Amino acid sequence: MTLDTHQDLEIPSARRASPVDWVVGAVVIVVLLLMPFIATEYFVSAILTQALWIGIAAASLIYLAGYGGMVSLCQVAIYGIAGFTYGNLVQADGGVDAAWNPWVALVAALLIATLVGAVFGLVSSRSEGIYFLMITLALGVIVYLFWGKVTDLSGFGGLNDIDSPSVVDNPTTEPNGLYYVVVVCCVLVFLLIRYIARTPFGLTLQGIRDDPTRMRALGYNVVLHRTLAFAFASFIAAIAGILNVWWNTRIDPNSINLGQTIDVLVIAVIGGLLRLEGAWIGAIVFVVLDNYTRGTDLIGERFNTVIGVIFLVIVLVSPGGIMGIYAMVKDRLRRPRTPAVPPPTPATEPGGT
Repeated sequence: MTLDTHQDLEIPSARRASPVDWVVGAVVIVVLLLMPFIATEYFVSAILTQALWIGIAAASLIYLAGYGGMVSLCQVAIYGIAGFTYGNLVQADGGVDAAWNPWVALVAALLIATLVGAVFGLVSSRSEGIYFLMITLALGVIVYLFWGKVTDLSGFGGLNDIDSPSVVDNPTTEPNGLYYVVVVCCVLVFLLIRYIARTPFGLTLQGIRDDPTRMRALGYNVVLHRTLAFAFASFIAAIAGILNVWWNTRIDPNSINLGQTIDVLVIAVIGGLLRLEGAWIGAIVFVVLDNYTRGTDLIGERFNTVIGVIFLVIVLVSPGGIMGIYAMVKDRLRRPRTPAVPPPTPATEPGGT
């Protein structure tokens, strides 16, 4: 999908991090590292860990939308492919004698999900706008039905008791190991995307986002660049899929259905579809609301209504989401105040009194 707000879309790539951004980023990292010591085990495991890995999935969508002008609805399907592949390779439920080492299975799952994403990108990157959106949605539905129907690999019952590497502790007994792994993955994903955006490939992709016809006339292979961008975003989404399996210790087709796809899109828009940081901001807001309001007497089963209202309010106040509001406040604070100029004194006519 090609977006028209080109001026806003240039923000993630053209702007350099200001000292304020560096300070805020450092404070956020320090707070995240200290959270296991100042927060409850439930908050660290059920809230922060979940929000951070979901933020990685949203970051893959924001990368495609912000830097490539493509809003994809199959990022959840991609991370599902990685999760199901990993689960089958590491002997889910102990059904296969020749189980793979979790680290080897991790690499294989990332590669397979990235290759499938490249194929999906090749199929969808020849289209634009609503056609691109619908093609990626159809691909996501195909992946969902595949894992549900192929009972030898999953079935709608899913895979249970999936093993994880020894560095990742059981989140139900000691969440800190997995939590710190997720924090490190988030930092590396953020830095990797920012780096790729500043390479010649990333700058070319942004040119294609702004004016694909002109870039095609200059000799650039638009389809190839979009396909490679889709493959890179699939790799990011695959990381989220592996972390999802480590956090849940299981995966089933319902975890990658249309509802989960819409949730990731809503998270990206709430946080800020044009700013990479918005992926994690939106994820934290969504997960906190999901955990603390869904079961209350006031909200009950009306969570989707509540999140929809919040979605509309944020979009109406700032199309750039929460990060757009942050940017507006920061620009207003940085804008120098113009001193009040006194009105000019009227000139006295010659000979006047």
